[in-house]
Amino acid sequence: MKKSFALRVDAEMFAAIEKWAADEFRSTNGQIEWILSEALKKSGRRPKEKEENGGSEKLEVRSEK
Repeated sequence: MKKSFALRVDAEMFAAIEKWAADEFRSTNGQIEWILSEALKKSGRRPKEKEENGGSEKLEVRSEK
């Protein structure tokens, strides 16, 4: 399940993200999600994929070091 929240960034940063998204054929929102996902992966803080476990979802943090 995705959560919605407000994100404030300055106009220049937003314009750069919009251009980057267009260059990669993504929506601006999709690009921000991708940037966050890559940062989490690089830092070893990205949760594992959701696993079905008797109807409950299990999220674990894994280290890629």
